Amino acid sequence: MSPLQPSANSEVPPTLAKSLHDHWGVFLAEGIILILLGLAAIVVPLIAGLAATVFLGWLFLIAGVLGLVATFRAKHAPGFNWSLLSALAALIAGIVLLWNPLQSLVTLTFVLIAFFIVDGILIIILSIAHRRELSGKWEWMMVNGIIDLILAAIIISGLPGTLVWALGLLVGIDLVFGGMALVAVALDARNAPSALGRA
Repeated sequence: MSPLQPSANSEVPPTLAKSLHDHWGVFLAEGIILILLGLAAIVVPLIAGLAATVFLGWLFLIAGVLGLVATFRAKHAPGFNWSLLSALAALIAGIVLLWNPLQSLVTLTFVLIAFFIVDGILIIILSIAHRRELSGKWEWMMVNGIIDLILAAIIISGLPGTLVWALGLLVGIDLVFGGMALVAVALDARNAPSALGRA
């Protein structure tokens, strides 16, 4: 058997490892951008009313567009459908927030709760897909999904007091953890084919 050919016990199929390796830069770029957007959301002062709706709407819209671009550029990576649905959830949340910026903070809060619940479930499913393929660092993705669900619970349990400070902070935390998960997966995938080649 050639040293370049994986054995029957190889952890990652060669085509999957090559796909992950070929697109690791896209995942890394998306992760870094999400981290930067998340940090921006955290440091922005308390936002209320119209400013909060417009600002958070654009954050979700940008995250959704970047997610769609990254997903279609790496469409052969595991969990494509779940990644696509996660990006669409962010995109739809952004469109809803920007459609009518005069909506009350209550409506904004329910949109955010819905996004965190849907995104959390989809990211958990995506992490399981990565675990099945042993692509590495799936635990970061699982943590991101769990954090989304925790954030939704925090907003629900603290209403109406959480409206004063939590919205921008929670979105920022969500984007930072999502970006960290993508960075971890990208850096692990970067070395996958070369590791097979040395085996």
